[in-house]
Amino acid sequence: MKLVIKNGHVMDPASGRDEVTDIWVEDKRIIGFGEHPEWEEDAEKLNADGCIAAPGLVDVHVHFRDPGFTYKEDLETGSHAAAAGGFTTVVCMANTKPIVDTPEVIQDILKRAENLPIHVKQVSAVSKGFEGKELVDFQAMVDAGACGFTDDGIPLTDAGFIKKAMEEAAKMDMPISLHEEDPALNEVNGVNKGVISKKMGIGGAPAISEDVMVARDVMLALDTGAKVDIQHISSGRSVDLVRYAKKRGAKVFAEATPHHFTLTEEDVLNYETMAKMNPPLRTEWDRTKIIEGLADGTIDMIATDHAPHSIEEKEREFTKAPSGIIGLETSLSLGITSLVKRGYLTMMQLLEKMTVNPAKLYNFECGTLKEGAAADIVIFAPDEVRTVESFESKAENSPFLGAQLYGKVKYTICDGKVVYRG
Repeated sequence: MKLVIKNGHVMDPASGRDEVTDIWVEDKRIIGFGEHPEWEEDAEKLNADGCIAAPGLVDVHVHFRDPGFTYKEDLETGSHAAAAGGFTTVVCMANTKPIVDTPEVIQDILKRAENLPIHVKQVSAVSKGFEGKELVDFQAMVDAGACGFTDDGIPLTDAGFIKKAMEEAAKMDMPISLHEEDPALNEVNGVNKGVISKKMGIGGAPAISEDVMVARDVMLALDTGAKVDIQHISSGRSVDLVRYAKKRGAKVFAEATPHHFTLTEEDVLNYETMAKMNPPLRTEWDRTKIIEGLADGTIDMIATDHAPHSIEEKEREFTKAPSGIIGLETSLSLGITSLVKRGYLTMMQLLEKMTVNPAKLYNFECGTLKEGAAADIVIFAPDEVRTVESFESKAENSPFLGAQLYGKVKYTICDGKVVYRG
């Protein structure tokens, strides 16, 4: 199959390519750029005039709820949501039912993922049963196809245990991703402990709960040499801790979600449970520090933490509703609207956080547009304003439903095949 993308503004952070040109695709691969007139008659043509053509986006942190919670999302619907957002590679977390802590579970997921429209990768749990007591068989999980390790959703509180886990991950040259909240310091999850939680008459989750865990783990990363991903960073002080560790040579990566660089704790009063997540939305100071971290490279990646829940679950009272929001279909638009249009990041910097950097964390062979590379491409109109009206996801738990945002995905191409048309 032949495909030509015509007149797109090609932006590839990995190579630095930044020009209006054509992209030629054959047999799932990019075969060239520029003119190729003798070949054009046989190829499917996509007009990218006025649009940016970039590497397919990579999200290192999604929950597709499959197996066990497929009333919220499943591999198929999650993949279609990802494609609608411009993503061609995603990494699923391990908090399913059963938990992804045996080779059999991961093999089942990856087998079913083979026929999906995008590339769906799977991490292994760190601890058996997410109990934080016994390590999974790291080698067996890697052999079964795991691309990394995390107990995301459940913080690992035992320093000795996490040190052993990092040592095992380092042996495998695999990343270990960490949910940084100390449960002993949290009163009520999902809302920052501060003026808003006080106004709501409930306790909250203070930033120090994240800070003490990040401080511990970046130092353990430095000590063990492990590649460590600080997930969904929300505290400004934690950004400073990551910056410190990186300067000392630690292999620390950090991810920020669109909701943490767009919203603050004040938005909980407006959106209620639709703005409940772990870690919670924090202060304007924290939000500003996250943006600073994105701008100076302290925070390497933008990851959605796509967390589908049913409307019935989210309609419970605040303390009983589950935490988390969906994010795949709004991530690029929020990056453009909240970061690029406001002058905090260039478009190339934004794309770096959503393509090549997340691919580097997992050593994936994607996130770039070059001859011979997989034809994973997103084409989007950066200046087109869209209203968020519906989702490809099964879920609708998003505070951004109804929002007007810059950036509309026109086409998502995975392995040379158009998998989404917007």
